[in-house]
Amino acid sequence: MADKARSPLTAAQSELVSAPLQGKIWLEGIAGGGKTSVGVARVVTLLGQGVPAESILIFVPQRSLAQPYIAALRGWTAHRGGQVSVQTIGSLSLQMVETFWFLISGDAGFKRPQDLPNFLSLELAQYFMTRAIEPLVDERDYFNSVRIDRPRLYSQIVDNMNKAALVGFPISEIGSRLKSALASGVEQAHIFDDAQTCALAFRKYCLTHNLLDFSLQLEVFRDHVWAVQPARAYLRGRFKHLIVDGVEEDNPASHFLIHELLQSCESALIIYDRDAGFRRFLGADPDSARRLRDKCERKATLDETFVMEEAVAALGAGLGAQLGLSVKAEWDVDPAPALITEAHRYHPAMVDWVARQVETLVRERDVSPNDIVIVAPFMSDALRFGLADRLTQRGIPLRSHRPSRALRDEPAARTLLTLARLAHPHWNMPPTDFDIVFALMAAIKDLDLVRAKLLTEMLYRNGRLLPFAEMRSTAMQERITFDIGERYDRLAAWIDRYIDRDRGDAIDIFFRRLYGALLSRAGFGFHDDVDAGNTAQNLVDSARGFRWSLDFMSRYDEQIDLSQDYVKMVDRGVIANFYLRDWIADAEEGLLIAPAYTFLLNNRAVDYQFWLNIGSEGWSRRLYQPLTHPYVLSRGWPPGILWTEEDERSLSRETLGRLLLALTRRCRKAVYLGYSELSESGYEQRGLLLETIQSMLRRAAREGPNV
Repeated sequence: MADKARSPLTAAQSELVSAPLQGKIWLEGIAGGGKTSVGVARVVTLLGQGVPAESILIFVPQRSLAQPYIAALRGWTAHRGGQVSVQTIGSLSLQMVETFWFLISGDAGFKRPQDLPNFLSLELAQYFMTRAIEPLVDERDYFNSVRIDRPRLYSQIVDNMNKAALVGFPISEIGSRLKSALASGVEQAHIFDDAQTCALAFRKYCLTHNLLDFSLQLEVFRDHVWAVQPARAYLRGRFKHLIVDGVEEDNPASHFLIHELLQSCESALIIYDRDAGFRRFLGADPDSARRLRDKCERKATLDETFVMEEAVAALGAGLGAQLGLSVKAEWDVDPAPALITEAHRYHPAMVDWVARQVETLVRERDVSPNDIVIVAPFMSDALRFGLADRLTQRGIPLRSHRPSRALRDEPAARTLLTLARLAHPHWNMPPTDFDIVFALMAAIKDLDLVRAKLLTEMLYRNGRLLPFAEMRSTAMQERITFDIGERYDRLAAWIDRYIDRDRGDAIDIFFRRLYGALLSRAGFGFHDDVDAGNTAQNLVDSARGFRWSLDFMSRYDEQIDLSQDYVKMVDRGVIANFYLRDWIADAEEGLLIAPAYTFLLNNRAVDYQFWLNIGSEGWSRRLYQPLTHPYVLSRGWPPGILWTEEDERSLSRETLGRLLLALTRRCRKAVYLGYSELSESGYEQRGLLLETIQSMLRRAAREGPNV
């Protein structure tokens, strides 16, 4: 993890960077110890010593974690031999399956091996799963006792299939593994059976239509591509120098590939964060990663932090030890100075306090907003809006990032979708009055709820926005203001012109035109709004990918209105793809508001952290998912062993301990604790995090400095 406070490497780091070009190094340590800095410098050193760029592979669990390497390589031009390859298991397996497709497609079971494959994003996997299994679900009344939206339900089936591929067991075993560990009754067993049937039905649909979701792509790579000698020879012959960062966040499938490449590469640097493993819910397996240690001739450790001040380090160690982690927790430094808090009875008062404290840091102590992060276990719309509203009033620049959400849940996307319905009356999908109110508020700057509601009541007729002049009452026009009326007219006229010209643009082109020609201009809601701009671009990318992917369906005599089908898909609530732009934090973007794990996966340090809702059970309790379980479907859980309440409690304590240790190791100066007795919903909060903090402070006060 690169840190702004240091530039020169230590002697220990420099010695690792300049190690011989032959040999494999295992480097482990704590977050903030300079491990990634070694990795980045090592790549530059390899290039500087004449190693061909194309022979270097940088392998990471998530593309965002490669940004320090990409930034360093961007300014490095004095090298030979092509480009350094930056890959994840997903990107590398896709390239290999695509390259060797016609060699393996028949043996892999595809019905049309002579046709090209179509690789599915997460959004497209959910779309095609709906097409494949929804008739089956409706016909047999599957999941009738599960009270979650179908898109979330289908995403859990996709998740089960991905876990099976990442761990290395057949998808036909998903149901039996879940039942043997979790089924507490007949009804729960039926739910797992239904999920198993749906997974197999989706797999059959994919094989019939040459579709590869992530799980099938990985299985084909592991079982067929890697089994072909030319493919193995290609990878082993190409990559002679390996840099693996964040190996503890990767999965057994990745570890298998790394193990194979270690046998043929000349040099390797494998970087392991000892206290991480935050992506367990995505298949991360630190224990599997650690087995690679034995394949390296040299072992090195970096445990000196370049980030934390002493009180913050004591805070992290104390919280970890309180939860049973094996960390050094001697009370030679008092952790209390690293904690700033104030108790509140009601949740809005806590949010007000957070905004005031941020303003004090920025205005009075000259802290850059980019060195402040506000995290919570879950970042609800209400909490995010409350924070954003109060901070914006104080002139604090901010951005937010909440992955694993439905595209439709983002205000900018919802606005564009509503306006798309207005602009395509032939779809017979007119927006509701509520949708129009929301879209007008988001699209027109400074338009509040009351005036947006008045505009909708008076000017929204039969799926069309009437001109502002149609509002007969001059008093009502003055109440809304003619300035807002003029901008409203520009929006309504743009949509009318689009309809009259019958452009019939593809939906991604429509979104791009609307954003560029109107919504991003001064006076409209997306102007100078980084989050809205990113969301709009994500929607454009998503719609374009949908269009490109579904064009092939005409080969199978399936007639689809791509634009209308796309809007329907997003309206159903599909979980959004991974978009790299959401993860890249530029220095001028401002304060970050995000879920705690999202911040950690950015792998950067800040001066000050705000932990909100510290009384919430969400800090330690696993999100309930009735169709899946990330630990039961892991390599570390033996099939047939029952998952108990004690396992759940033990997991909660360990998970919280690792989370708190990771947060503090990415904090330089202090942590602000946001606490209210009553939650957003008005219930009392006494979660494990609150109890842990109180117990740690009592222990520190009792034992005193151990000097």
